[in-house]
Amino acid sequence: MEALKQQSAQPHYTYKDYASWELKEGERFELLDGVPYAISAPSPVHQGISGELHRQFANFLHGKPCKVFHAPFDVRLNAKGDKDDNVVQPDLLVICDKTKIDDKGCNGAPDLVVEIVSPSSSKHDRFIKFQKYQNAGVREYWIVDIEANGIEVALLKDEKYTVLKYLEEDVIFSSVLEGFQINVKEIFAE
Repeated sequence: MEALKQQSAQPHYTYKDYASWELKEGERFELLDGVPYAISAPSPVHQGISGELHRQFANFLHGKPCKVFHAPFDVRLNAKGDKDDNVVQPDLLVICDKTKIDDKGCNGAPDLVVEIVSPSSSKHDRFIKFQKYQNAGVREYWIVDIEANGIEVALLKDEKYTVLKYLEEDVIFSSVLEGFQINVKEIFAE
């Protein structure tokens, strides 16, 4: 009973609170169900993978209506504006509905999200954010595993994700971005 009292005493934050926080340089947070979670700085390997993925998405999307963005970029996941209590900063995201983009970031679920996981973020990205993205309606969720040199792609169908696993010798074809394909080994080449 005591744990329940302590848990309910924890403050519940919204995007409005989150946007008002004065953070130190390099400090970043995400907000999940009103609870802030610190985000650690990415490693050089993480940055290399993120850069290569961004380059490939940006080249493919050049001149097309969908746009790719990279962290830090706030996503108010449930489209509740300042009242949203789920604010994430995916490593990469693709938005095809321009009405979701405003001066604060993205208001609503992106079409495609990429999270590059490390041992410290694996549980968070594979379980907690997996459920958040599924419930919000993110149509395609890529989980890039640095240690396994593999990518899991979760495809939304009937409000549930089906997960496909790809290794270095595989080619991924996006279901959201018709015609986009990527060789997994290119992502881990560095």
